[in-house]
Amino acid sequence: MRYGMVIDTSRCVGCNACAVACKQIHGTGPGVFWNHVERWEEGSYPKARMKYRPVMCNHCAHAPCAEVCPVGATVVDENGIVTVDRERCMGCRYCIAACPYDARTFLMSTEGYYPELGSKTVFEEAKEFLHETGTVEKCILCNDRIAEGKEPACSKACPAGARTFGDLADPTSTITHLVLEHQAHGLQEDLGTGPSVRYIG
Repeated sequence: MRYGMVIDTSRCVGCNACAVACKQIHGTGPGVFWNHVERWEEGSYPKARMKYRPVMCNHCAHAPCAEVCPVGATVVDENGIVTVDRERCMGCRYCIAACPYDARTFLMSTEGYYPELGSKTVFEEAKEFLHETGTVEKCILCNDRIAEGKEPACSKACPAGARTFGDLADPTSTITHLVLEHQAHGLQEDLGTGPSVRYIG
């Protein structure tokens, strides 16, 4: 079992539904994005157009973040998902320096979105237990949803069907067919990280 995702950049419309769904499910704080969409302009007038690329943790098979963690807080689990154990993490941030995908965030505080109100919203309070000040956090590929037989929130929310989630180790899976048919590639594959997030286009 090796869970991963194929993202078809030609279908992405840059709507940020994936980023919003991720923040909603995990209750991440201000400025913390486990998913985000890169955007840039290509061409020149009158044929200029916007290009988009959703990015997230690549859940590498050979994760450099796990290799440098001095306390074993970051591991690649049996499903190929890279996770962080908050109770072990000591906040040294070696993993942030080692990650070539800029996919990790050091949580300086758990301040809410509206500090001027003097208290957190009901939603923020309900999700607060998921976050620990002084630790590193990142996309967990919605492993809790996967355990319930659901797909990650980002792929479920994508209105253009740009994301396909599945098992890269299953030769009969849709995601494997997409990788083979379109020669889907990972980001910075030359680094030997073995990313589980592949891109078409």
